Amino acid sequence: MPTIGISSWSVRRLLGPTYPGLAPDPVSRPPNAQFGPGACDLLDLPDQMRERGYTDLDLCHFHLPRTDDPYLDALRGRLDAAGVQLLTFLVDDGDLGAADAVARGRDVAATRAWLGVAARLGACYVRVAAGLAEAGPDSAAIRHSAASMVALAEDARAAGLRLITETWRPLALPPENLRAILAAAGGTVGHCADFNNYAGYGDSRKYDALRAILPGAVTVHAGAQFGATGTLDEADFRRCLALARESGFAGPYVLIFSGPGDEWAGLARLATVVEAAG
Repeated sequence: MPTIGISSWSVRRLLGPTYPGLAPDPVSRPPNAQFGPGACDLLDLPDQMRERGYTDLDLCHFHLPRTDDPYLDALRGRLDAAGVQLLTFLVDDGDLGAADAVARGRDVAATRAWLGVAARLGACYVRVAAGLAEAGPDSAAIRHSAASMVALAEDARAAGLRLITETWRPLALPPENLRAILAAAGGTVGHCADFNNYAGYGDSRKYDALRAILPGAVTVHAGAQFGATGTLDEADFRRCLALARESGFAGPYVLIFSGPGDEWAGLARLATVVEAAG
């Protein structure tokens, strides 16, 4: 039976305010209320996960209200007490493939600052976005991104972490681009495969893309398509899970819920399908 976890993104309405911006602020980060006031403090999320049987968490950097040591130690303590492993710390901002060297260096430095945060929280992986440019696999953006990630991967390894990227954002979304980045990084960077990120490709092209990027994935973001009324496209979700099994994937599934309605209930529906798929 695969390990099943959740992402903090999947309970974004439950958590409420986000704290965007790439540069960490140890004291406070200005909140954004786009997802409402919330009903659960981040410190209480591990207990709520334990009550529902989830043992792995992917945590988006923008869900941290502050990054001072006392707060991080408190969160780590709550994770440990609940038996929840911080699987991946997601740095959801920055452009590691930027053409402008100054901007690229700034974003690499800010991303590097999050490595210490992830290590203090006990994460296994740190996921970074490869880049924002739409470019081909032989482009300078690919070379810049790979070089940035190689440098970050060395620092991550020194902190006891592994750096991974994701089939997400324009630069690494095309399978050929992801393969080019990973090849240029020389095996120092892993990747997360996400079902939902190819939703705009259309079914046939989407499944072809998943076949191309699932082999070798470290983790899978197991998201599904929901209609406006909350109807789950279970057939599509099962097809994506079957492709993961066919690729030989045996790692953790992290549930991504993006539909309307109660987030815990939506996650439970996804978990049931994953468990039935084996």
